[in-house]
Amino acid sequence: MIKPTTEVPDLKIPLINDTQWSLYDQASTSFTMIVFYRGLHCPVCKNYLEDLATKLKDFSDRGVHLIAISSDSEERAKKAGKEWNVPELPIGYNLPIETAREWGLYVSKKTSDKEPDEFSEPGLFLIRPDNTLYASAIQTMPFARPHWDDILNAIDYVNKNNYPARGGE
Repeated sequence: MIKPTTEVPDLKIPLINDTQWSLYDQASTSFTMIVFYRGLHCPVCKNYLEDLATKLKDFSDRGVHLIAISSDSEERAKKAGKEWNVPELPIGYNLPIETAREWGLYVSKKTSDKEPDEFSEPGLFLIRPDNTLYASAIQTMPFARPHWDDILNAIDYVNKNNYPARGGE
């Protein structure tokens, strides 16, 4: 488990637009937000990411860079990018299961033919520009994820009040 105020591991991930994304190359003014999602097979992920896509400007206005990442293959991730209403959302794929575990994500094995053999469960990480963890929310299943307006309000409060990271003990 990565504790708040500690440096997170660098993460280099291919994107569905045929570019490469690197966490340590981000130059956000407040946070980089990584949203790990289950994959193409997950209708809850579809809705969650479609909702996030409507808030991209809100996050950008706050100096937040963001990405959604799954363990899906390139083919599955690109299919999600085409079929889901997420036109400008950066979507990464091929997250190694070992890397998912390094980040403290839960891992599940497939229970239906629609799912890949293994995939990570959802997680949301807010990372400071110095690559230290500010906050995270990690789930064991697709339900009960943080709402985007709650995250935006929290970012506003944190930035306005210089609120410190919590839970590092």
